[in-house]
Amino acid sequence: MEANNIILAGVGGQGLVLATKIIADAANNAGIDVKTNDVIGLSQRGGKVWGSVKLGKKVHSPNINPGEADLLIAFEKLEARRFRQWLKEDNSAVVVNEYEMAPTLVQQEKEEYAEDIMDELKKYTKEVIMFNATQKAEEVGNAKAANIFMLGVASRYMQEIPEEAWMEAIKSNVPEKFLELNEKAFLSARNDEF
Repeated sequence: MEANNIILAGVGGQGLVLATKIIADAANNAGIDVKTNDVIGLSQRGGKVWGSVKLGKKVHSPNINPGEADLLIAFEKLEARRFRQWLKEDNSAVVVNEYEMAPTLVQQEKEEYAEDIMDELKKYTKEVIMFNATQKAEEVGNAKAANIFMLGVASRYMQEIPEEAWMEAIKSNVPEKFLELNEKAFLSARNDEF
């Protein structure tokens, strides 16, 4: 499966905007047309944030309608559940960080944290990769690189973007003092099976 319509979803502070920028820059580095969109209104309050990325020969809009996403990159598993309806049925994939970072409404006890997330995702797609990206990033040096670790796994679905284009995009977006850590996180996730 080649991912051209990508939804990113998470909770404010998880690095979704940076991840979106890296995907866009990597696509540009590979000569692929790309359009992005980020909705970050509540990002500083722990609220939900999301974005979309469209890749192709000629892309006119970053908007992705429900049922059109090839890939959902969820930095928090409740957000994966929230955006499940955007997936193409049976022809899509989900990369999910199973680390729980309860959004504001759950913290305020106005909503419950859903327990049926994997079952719900499997109603929309058969390919779900769920792992603790926060822990994996911590193992390579810093939990804050979880977003880059997620990109490493997700990059497997964007095969038209070569590894060199990804590395160039990371280098141009990550401060030099964190570059080695982020490169290590990305490559570890891109190349290791788990």
